[in-house]
Amino acid sequence: MDALRVPRETFARIVPRWREMLDCVRDPRGCMTSAIPRPPLQSAGMERPRPQAREMADESMVRNLAAQAEAIWPQEEPIFDRHPLADGAVVLDVGCGTGEITARLAEKFPRAAFVGIDLEEPHLERARRLCERFGARVRFEAGDALELPFGDDSFDLVVCRHLLQAVPDARQVLREIRRVLCPGGRVHLISEDYGMLHCYPTELEADDFWQRIPWQYEAAAGCDLHIGRKTFTLLHDLAMHDIRCDYVVVDTLRVPRETFARIWEAWRDGYTDTMAEHTGIPRDEIVRRWREMIDCVRDPRGYALWQVPVWTAGK
Repeated sequence: MDALRVPRETFARIVPRWREMLDCVRDPRGCMTSAIPRPPLQSAGMERPRPQAREMADESMVRNLAAQAEAIWPQEEPIFDRHPLADGAVVLDVGCGTGEITARLAEKFPRAAFVGIDLEEPHLERARRLCERFGARVRFEAGDALELPFGDDSFDLVVCRHLLQAVPDARQVLREIRRVLCPGGRVHLISEDYGMLHCYPTELEADDFWQRIPWQYEAAAGCDLHIGRKTFTLLHDLAMHDIRCDYVVVDTLRVPRETFARIWEAWRDGYTDTMAEHTGIPRDEIVRRWREMIDCVRDPRGYALWQVPVWTAGK
């Protein structure tokens, strides 16, 4: 239930009678879901240029991107089908990583050209090897999402997946995406939100992990791990139109348990040390929590869920 699928006035009568939440529901710029309200963000002080640079460069990110693509693509592909690319269309993949989705899109749209950018050269090298079969119509280059190295109105589709939660200024990334998007073009975003995960059973309450640690991590690191719920407002304020949100449901009913477990294992391997560093929570406790949650994913009795917001809009 959200403010895109349910009339705003109806939703306003359902949620608790708190003025700010009700105003958000009725505000055309607002996008609210029926979730438990969380504490406001604490000031993170001066933002670092690349809050998750170490994690993005870690070898675990290669495993993570592969497992996430395997889990998400079957539900994500039909979203691309709504707006087929015309012959000769040019697509930009911002934060392309190892090219997992660039390759799938190049396969799906054989008459389109693709450019992928990323800051990690080892990832770009992997992407080039993965996509070399497509020849000159797929290329990769170093580029910063905060300052895209392209002219205005250059691309018919801009894809940006699993990036906005990792940058110091998601609003600026979206401004840049809109700038390089052609009139009539569309944007496709996976805008993660770490308030949209849970699993059961675990000995240590999993909700305590997901509803506590991401807030502390983002405040210390200078990124926004809850950008998914804010994306509607950001797109609205950029005068984008036909804004839609689909939820890819990565859970132990729709995704093979082993695939899901590989995602959380990669997160564990890439983020445990910085979680301990940024939150002050003992590393042993974080390791135990990861172990219990990953065991839950593999347990035939267990259920785990990651809701992945996919936002699309037109310029």
